[in-house]
Amino acid sequence: MTDLQLKHHRLTTTLGDIAVAETGEGPVLVMLHGGGPGASGVSNYHQNLTALARHFRLVLPDQPGFGGSYRPTADDLSERSITEITVDALYQALDRLGIDTFHLLGNSLGGAAAISMAQTRPERVTGLVLMAPGGGWLPFGPTPTEGQKEMFRYYNGGGPTEKKMASFIRTMVFDHKQFGEDVVRARYEASLNESHIAFYHAYNAAFAERNGMDPLWRDLHRITAPTLLLWGRDDRTITLDGAQLMLKQIRDVQLHVFGQCGHWVQLERQREFEELVTGFLAVAR
Repeated sequence: MTDLQLKHHRLTTTLGDIAVAETGEGPVLVMLHGGGPGASGVSNYHQNLTALARHFRLVLPDQPGFGGSYRPTADDLSERSITEITVDALYQALDRLGIDTFHLLGNSLGGAAAISMAQTRPERVTGLVLMAPGGGWLPFGPTPTEGQKEMFRYYNGGGPTEKKMASFIRTMVFDHKQFGEDVVRARYEASLNESHIAFYHAYNAAFAERNGMDPLWRDLHRITAPTLLLWGRDDRTITLDGAQLMLKQIRDVQLHVFGQCGHWVQLERQREFEELVTGFLAVAR
């Protein structure tokens, strides 16, 4: 997936083991992936690593439930939200790596975790990049959104298929022709892990029981890190209209909107994404 040498860790936390990959040198940039079926740290950002590793020590955790990390149970998800679980586990993992302060980037579900990490331990986050993040967003339109519905459907109604994965990807992006059968097949195959499927059913049930993501928008004022919002104008999962609250409540914030772009900015607008992240974090304190 990438020509870079990746160092892999399996870090023990009180919740379970967290898998982390890292590469590059420089200021630490923790990159949190989204929550789609089959997602993981490296798969979410593999195409961006070569450019970003020239400037940063990239740390790519698999969040609880995904990739090589442990799977929260239904009881875990009943007791605490996936965002609360993730923040707890990731701070423990970063402590194990001896990482105190860091830049933080998150997409979608990972964006919710990034918001919560920046709210709960603001002194540790030096720069924050959020790509259509969950939890900090209040849409004007109906929910669940089209993209959220596709995520819920994927493991239900007969289980995963390549056709359903192709439909999921079409909803995530503006122009699905950028992503051929090889991309669909790879993501589909990554979604077939039985423990991940079991987690996803528990996660979807907990999501419905909690009426969606944690209301992180209530505490956006607690974010002190300079913050860059990146959003696809045509995002059908975490829609742009919900960004207004974040622009109003985060102290030091700016927004860049990409036309003809959906939910996967780092893929659909790869070069601009890499340049914006590098330039913004170079001056973040």
